[in-house]
Amino acid sequence: MLRKLHHWWQECRSSFWFVPAVVVLDSVVLAIVLITVDSTIDLPVIERWPLLFGSGAAGARGLLTAVAGSMITVAGVVFSITLVALSLTSSQYTSRVIRTFMRDRVTQVVLGVFVGIFAYCLVVLRTIRGGDEGAFVPALAVLAGLIVAFVGIASLIYFIHHISVLIQASSIIAATAEETIAAVDRLFAQELDDDDRDGILWPSFANQLWSAIPARKTGYIESFDTGALLDVARDSGTILRMEHGIGDFIIEGAPLLSVMGPGSVDDETTAKLNAAYSVSRQRTVETDAAFGIRQIVDIAMKALSPGINDTTTAVMCIDYLAAIMVRLTTRKFAPSHCLDQGKLRLMTRGPSFESLLAEAFDQIRQNGAGNVAIMVRLLDALHTIAGQTADPGRRRAVGERMQWVAELAERTIGSPYDRARFAGKLARVREAFETRAIISTHEQPTRDGE
Repeated sequence: MLRKLHHWWQECRSSFWFVPAVVVLDSVVLAIVLITVDSTIDLPVIERWPLLFGSGAAGARGLLTAVAGSMITVAGVVFSITLVALSLTSSQYTSRVIRTFMRDRVTQVVLGVFVGIFAYCLVVLRTIRGGDEGAFVPALAVLAGLIVAFVGIASLIYFIHHISVLIQASSIIAATAEETIAAVDRLFAQELDDDDRDGILWPSFANQLWSAIPARKTGYIESFDTGALLDVARDSGTILRMEHGIGDFIIEGAPLLSVMGPGSVDDETTAKLNAAYSVSRQRTVETDAAFGIRQIVDIAMKALSPGINDTTTAVMCIDYLAAIMVRLTTRKFAPSHCLDQGKLRLMTRGPSFESLLAEAFDQIRQNGAGNVAIMVRLLDALHTIAGQTADPGRRRAVGERMQWVAELAERTIGSPYDRARFAGKLARVREAFETRAIISTHEQPTRDGE
C-alpha cells in the first residue's frame, strides 16, 4: 500500500493537473470565506473608504468579468508556451527530461494561479445582486479580485523569465543532476567502510535446478519489497534469485524470479512474488539513480550527434556526471545476497559502482572519438573520481576507463598538435594516478569491483 501511495504521489508531482487543482480549490474556498465575511460582518472600513471598497453591482460585475476573461485567456497562452517548451526540450535534448520539466513547481503554480483566479471570479460573480434582486455586493471579495488580478500579472512576467531560463541546457542538466544526487543520497545513504571490502565468496549454484516465476505485467521495474521476498523464501524454505533489477524492462510471462528446486510454483506464491514488485510504464529517478545518469548521457549523446555537434553541452554533461559519481565513490551499495537468520534466502540484482560508472561514461567515450575536448574532459572527470575513493576495485574501474580513453585517442586523433596536447594531459593524469598507487594488477577484487 505504501509503495502504491508513493507511486501515486510521484505521478501527481509530475502532472500539470494536481497543483492547479489544489490552487483552484483554495481559490474557491477563499471566495466563499470572503463572501461570508461580507454578508455577516459589517466592516467599518468599507464605509470609511468608499472609493476603494465601494462599488455598485454593475461595476463589480464588470471588474470581475474583465479579470476572469483575461485570466482564462492568459492561462491558455501559458499552457501553449509550456507545450512549445516541452516540444523544444524533447527535440533539442532528449524526451526523457520532459518528466523533470513537468515536475517544475513554478510552472505548475503559475498555471494554477491563472485558473484559480478565474474560478475565484466566477464564484464571486455568482453572488452579486442588483437593487431589484436584493442588493448585495461583496466589497471585500471584489477588492480581493482586483488584488489577485495584479498577482496574475506579476506571475505572467515571472513565468516568461522562468521559462526562458528553464529551457537552457545548463538549467536542464543541473536540475537533472540535482534530482539524481538527491536519489543517490536517499538510495545509498550508508558510507562505505573497510568491513564492506572484505569480499565474501558465495556458492554459484550453477548446477542447481531453478523454477522460473513468470511476470504478470509488462513494464519497467520501479521498486521491489525485499522484506516480502524474504518472507516468501523463508516460508517456502528455499532460495530466490532475482532475474531483473530496478530499471529493467520485464515482459509479461518472462521470468521475473527463479526459485531453487525443480517443479512448478503454485499460483498463490507466484501472486505474492509479483505483488512484491512495482512495475510502471517508465523509469523514475526516485528509485533508480541510473535513470538520472541515463538522462544526462542522452543529452550528451544528442549534443555529440553530427546534426547538432554541440561540444560545450556534452562537456557540461561530463562535469555533472563526474559530480554524481564523486557522490557515489564513498557510498555502500546493497549486497547481492540477503540472509535470514544466517541462511541465504535471496540473490538480488542491483547497481554497482562499476555499472554506474560504465553507464555514465562509456557511451560518451565511444561517441566522442576524435573530439579532443571530450576526451580531455573525460580524463579530468575520471581523475577527479579516482581521487575521491580508497576502494581498490573502484579505483581499478576508473583506471581502466582512463586507459580506454587513451586508446581511443591514439586511434582517432589525427592532428599532431592535438595528439601532443592530449599526450601531455594524459601524462600528467597518469603521474598523479600512479603517485597515489591507485592501480595494481595484483590486487584482489572486492565484491563491488567484481
